[in-house]
Amino acid sequence: MSVIVTDSGFAADDWAGDVLDLASDADPQDYRDKIRSAAMIRVDFPGFADGRGFTIARRLRLMGFAGRLRARGHVIADQYAMARRAGFDEVEIDRDLAARQPEPQWRARANWRAHDYQSRLRARA
Repeated sequence: MSVIVTDSGFAADDWAGDVLDLASDADPQDYRDKIRSAAMIRVDFPGFADGRGFTIARRLRLMGFAGRLRARGHVIADQYAMARRAGFDEVEIDRDLAARQPEPQWRARANWRAHDYQSRLRARA
C-alpha cells in the first residue's frame, strides 16, 4: 500500500481512474498526445538523488497539463516543497518511507510557497 502526501498531510489513495505513468528518463514531448487526454500523470522517482522528475513536472505544466500530477517513489520530506514548486500536486510514498519520515516532517514543508530562497531574499531587502 502507498501513502499519498498532500499539503494537508497523509491520506489514502483516492484515485480510481486511469493513470499515465512516466519513467524518470521520459521525454514528455514523446507523450504529447497521451498527455492531452490524461487526467492524472504519475512520474517515477527511482531514488531521492534523482531529480529528473522535477524537470519532467515543470515541462508537463509548461506544455499545458492541468490534471493531477503525482510524484511516486523515493521522494523524501525535504524535497516536498521542491516537488510542489515544480508542479506536482501530491507525492506517493511507500509505508516504509512514511514510517521513517512521519507525517509531521512532511507537514512542516507544506507551506511550500513561503520557504523558497527568493521569498527569503525579498524579505531581507
